[in-house]
Amino acid sequence: MRTSRWLVTTYVVIILLGILTALPNVLPARVLAGWPSFLPHNQVSLGLDLRGGAHLVLEVDETDLMKERLQGILRDARRLLRDKDIGTASIVQSGQTVEVRLQPGDDGNAAREALRTLASPVASGLSAGQPDLDVERADGMIRLSISEAGKAQALDHAVEQSLEVIRQRVDQVGVAEPTIQRIGANRILVQLPGAQDPSRLRQLLGSTAKLTFHMLSDDGVARAGVTMMKDEEGRTYPVLDRVELSGDRLADARVAFEPQTNEPVVSFRFDNAGATRFADITRQNVGRPFAIVLDGKVLSAPVIREPITGGSGQISGSFTAESATTLSAMLRAGALPAKLTVIEERTVGADLGADAIARGIETGLIGFALVVGFILLLYGPWGILANLALGLNVILTFAGLTLVGATLTLPGIAGIVLGIGLAVDANVLINERIREETAKGKTAFAAIDAGFSRAYATIVDSNMTALIATTLLFYFGSGPVRGFAVTMGIGILISMFTAVSIVRVLMVAIARRRKLKTIEIKPLFPVRLIPDGTKIRFMNARFIGLALSAFLSIASVILFFKPGLNYGVDFKGGIQIEVKTQKPADLAGLRARLEGLKLGEITLQGVGDNSQVLVRAERQPGGEEAQTAALNTLKTAILETEKGATIASTEVVGPKVSGELATAGILSVILASLAMLVYIWARFEWPFAVGAIATLILDVTKSLGFFALTGLDFNLTAIAALLTLVGYSVNDKVVVYDRMRENMRLYKSKPLRDIIDISINETLARSIYTSATAFLAMLPMAIWGGSAVASFAIPMVFGILVAAISSVFIAAPILLFLGDWRRSKRKPEDEAEGTAGEGGALA
Repeated sequence: MRTSRWLVTTYVVIILLGILTALPNVLPARVLAGWPSFLPHNQVSLGLDLRGGAHLVLEVDETDLMKERLQGILRDARRLLRDKDIGTASIVQSGQTVEVRLQPGDDGNAAREALRTLASPVASGLSAGQPDLDVERADGMIRLSISEAGKAQALDHAVEQSLEVIRQRVDQVGVAEPTIQRIGANRILVQLPGAQDPSRLRQLLGSTAKLTFHMLSDDGVARAGVTMMKDEEGRTYPVLDRVELSGDRLADARVAFEPQTNEPVVSFRFDNAGATRFADITRQNVGRPFAIVLDGKVLSAPVIREPITGGSGQISGSFTAESATTLSAMLRAGALPAKLTVIEERTVGADLGADAIARGIETGLIGFALVVGFILLLYGPWGILANLALGLNVILTFAGLTLVGATLTLPGIAGIVLGIGLAVDANVLINERIREETAKGKTAFAAIDAGFSRAYATIVDSNMTALIATTLLFYFGSGPVRGFAVTMGIGILISMFTAVSIVRVLMVAIARRRKLKTIEIKPLFPVRLIPDGTKIRFMNARFIGLALSAFLSIASVILFFKPGLNYGVDFKGGIQIEVKTQKPADLAGLRARLEGLKLGEITLQGVGDNSQVLVRAERQPGGEEAQTAALNTLKTAILETEKGATIASTEVVGPKVSGELATAGILSVILASLAMLVYIWARFEWPFAVGAIATLILDVTKSLGFFALTGLDFNLTAIAALLTLVGYSVNDKVVVYDRMRENMRLYKSKPLRDIIDISINETLARSIYTSATAFLAMLPMAIWGGSAVASFAIPMVFGILVAAISSVFIAAPILLFLGDWRRSKRKPEDEAEGTAGEGGALA
């Protein structure tokens, strides 16, 4: 048995490149700065949950956008018909259309042809070439409405323009390494690292910043053409609707200070055209007040004392230095084309991020050490190869994350830790297979060849089920949960290389160098955890297993409805604040104070010794400004009640996002289950698929019952846990199913019940060992990982135990109850062959 030198060289090159690519992630900054330029320098980016910062999702208000577009069409229609001297009875906006009422006796042909020139063909997309405006004549009028193609184009342009405006605003306030990108058709994701004030962010990113200059009505009476507007102090002004000058003519805006009062003001300067227009306005209206309006609110309303010909001015008001800086930044960047609504907001303090990194590394190392120790205990010296492959898997996973530019999140660290447990599965399967082949009297090279060959199909099947769940999690997940899917997916793919290819080459090299006659894989101590040759009749307990499983699943369904799941802010919407206190918090006193704020239902949840508290408030009526006000009110009350406390993180999720997340979560679990059904059906036979899915449903219901019973947050991280359990549960069944399929070919006339018992006994050690490695990898994170990963790590530990038990006592009995379908498919000539190899039957 020889291994190609070219193959070995290729493996060595891949490993060395992987190490070099991953190395910058652990080098100090000063060392990396002196690193040769021809070597890799890139590092894995840390997510906001690890380094602190703010995450916002903004949505373009389509209603506001279409309203602005219709007002523009109204103005253009009036100007066009006036310039062409085409008379009309009236031109008004009515709902989603502009109506041009014709004069009596007018056939409207001239007006319609003129108005059609307002339409332009859509430039791109599936609707390219279609007009962006529909012009129709009916009932003595001509109606102008925005076509569907026009709406899509307007929305696309608005999002692209908003992206540019937001980038300029963020650059103006000096935030380093921001992430600003489009998601979907009408949303923008903004991630800003470092300490951020949520209120200021909402103002900076969500404000349209549409600055306009208007004259005030002389009589002060509300009438057509006059809108009553208020300033910050509640004073009302009769503002003429006509815009004398708009903010798009501003050339600059800066913070200044009033010399006499030293109060912050915003000084501005117009471009040449704006300066000329501003001079004309002030020259013609000396002695009259005019209003400076921002997004429908009066900033100031000074009286024009004399013509202002220098093209500059200032806006005064109740500014702080910070608010003046924010306003000047918005004015320099320009106005947004439409209102942006903050539909999701999450902020993480830098201290919480540092704590999350420390906990993730500590629990990951402990989990890694437990798995390494367990493998050495099971396989002695040969376990060193498995552990070497495990170390390479972690290194190459970081190399893969670096190459694809992935962002490492706290759930991503959990994915790496779980990947450690799953990566060892392949080595357990291979080592147990080699032990079996050696027990049959095969030589070293024959045992290695047969062991790897027969284990390979099982490894591929088990990893494919995990990859299906991971792919769906990436598609339907968002934020940190996607980070988990990426790390898990890369880790699974790399484990196929390290656990199979690398270990095989090393085992062959060792066997050849030492001239081994046989491969003896023995435990570190002379006692095996699972003895060889077990003959347990598991199917005798099938009724007990099914009855107990059914009882627990029914109980879980009852718990699902009452008391129900503790839905997190991801699915429920509302406000969540994580508070850290210097000593155990007085939950009763804090609850009484917060309930007195009249913000609806308030819930408090202490963590550990109550030095960490989660505060939740329901979604507030009144739009995004109401959420900001409620968040600030809650934070103030918390800090006043708990002296010395700090706000570790905040989350605000709107009902639209929470509904979408809930729908995506449910859909992903259903699709994952169906994908497993199809895959198992294709790889095995329909009874195996039915048995796996039936067991999977029972496993998932028990996991939901566990969430309801423990009160753990059911959020996006919980969905990640469920999807991972879906993949892991089927993964565990595949190990047993693969041996059943093999034995069905070997013992064609043996009763199915006996074949199932034989198969379970033959795979008992590897089933328990693979579950044990995953369990040991996740256990430290479940105990010490903290609240950020509690909804993932704790249910995973529970789910691993459930999956291991259900593979034996649920999946196998269901398969038995489906009947011996083999007899109906067997050919007559197979009957004579059936008794040829019946050794190994249970007594």
